[in-house]
Amino acid sequence: MRNYLYRCFVSSENKFKTFIPVQLSRKIISMWICCVFSSFGLLAQENSWPCFHGLDRTNKSAETGLLKKWPTDGPELNWTATGLGEGYSSVSLSDGYIFTGGSDSERAYVYCFDLAGNMIWQMPNGKAWSTTASYARTYTGARSTPTFDSGILYHLGETGRLAAFDALTGKEIWHKDLPAEFNASPTEYGYSESVLIDGENLYVSPFGKKGFMVCLNKKTGNLIWANTEVSGIEGYSSPVIMEYGGIRQVIGSTGHYYYGLGAQTGKLIWKIDCVNQRELNNTDAVVYDNFVFISSGYGKGSMLYELKNSDKGVFPETIWESEIMDNHHGGVILDNGYLYGSGSKSRGWFCLDFLTGEQKWKTTGKGSVTYADGMLYLLDERGIMKLVSATPDSYHQTGEFNVPEGGKSMYWAHPVVCNGVLYIRHADKLFAYNVKAN
Repeated sequence: MRNYLYRCFVSSENKFKTFIPVQLSRKIISMWICCVFSSFGLLAQENSWPCFHGLDRTNKSAETGLLKKWPTDGPELNWTATGLGEGYSSVSLSDGYIFTGGSDSERAYVYCFDLAGNMIWQMPNGKAWSTTASYARTYTGARSTPTFDSGILYHLGETGRLAAFDALTGKEIWHKDLPAEFNASPTEYGYSESVLIDGENLYVSPFGKKGFMVCLNKKTGNLIWANTEVSGIEGYSSPVIMEYGGIRQVIGSTGHYYYGLGAQTGKLIWKIDCVNQRELNNTDAVVYDNFVFISSGYGKGSMLYELKNSDKGVFPETIWESEIMDNHHGGVILDNGYLYGSGSKSRGWFCLDFLTGEQKWKTTGKGSVTYADGMLYLLDERGIMKLVSATPDSYHQTGEFNVPEGGKSMYWAHPVVCNGVLYIRHADKLFAYNVKAN
């Protein structure tokens, strides 16, 4: 990173004051960029959460004016919706509607609810995923979170049926059978990716011999490119977008590595080897500037890389590696230069310094996380929701409650905060809590 940068200082109200040259340490520069870029991303997400982890995939809500402390028994429950079936699909919200996925023993479904929890429509989207493995029988159900874009809803079913629906009526516009079209074998745990829309392009991973990751025209489903350089065991993360060296990239994972492809060409630009005990890379990459952070469960740990140029092309240089915070699939938040998430083998909730990997604090638990208005919403996989200050100084909890049961599975669906409401999905039920401050 350059030591000298012309940058505009930002006040507490995010208003530009002046431009002056400043010499800063690498750590301060990086923290400053993270804060500013995060603010820009949050503005775009206001009053909408159109896809998994929000519009810019940072998993940070634009909400303000939220409760900083909850009552003893938690925030007020506005309503409970039922009829979602099995699954771990989170929710997306746009244009006054809520979307999610679910399944019964035979079919996968896409659902649309209004903001009062009333079901508007439901549409089937392929066969439900099933397994004969005894250890995975309770893992059945929807995984993919629907993606909303310009009145169209895109959803990837558990067995690889990708479909586009009219978001208002549920009418199917087009669909693709990804395993058949791209010569893919059945996945071990079902298709779990939440598809990414970027401009006119839709990115999805069939994991096939004729296309491990592909780019489709979002309006028609027609193929734009298919990458066959990437191969091997399927990954279960969802794609994220990154800009580096003037090239827009889309980042995904296999069971053995993470990789970056040219968003317009599909050409492999770089890859990072990452193999854990179960050969499962479930957590989305976290990116900003020219840094890529990845976290891998089952004892592998967390790693930060910086993309650099050489005569042979772009290569990822290791900044640090750590066995702690080996994220299972609950996601990792980057806020003001610090990482927040949980580990699987290194069980617990962690705060790590982004640039050094230094542990700032740790507490017990494991689950999924989201962020809003300076607070972390930590959903333990056993059903305990906690409100925690997003600060590296110490673990400071200001609220906790038990989420009701919607089934017998783990609480693995990621929580969402949008329009003053905290949404928590558990199996057949969706709970909506009022977290707006009076």
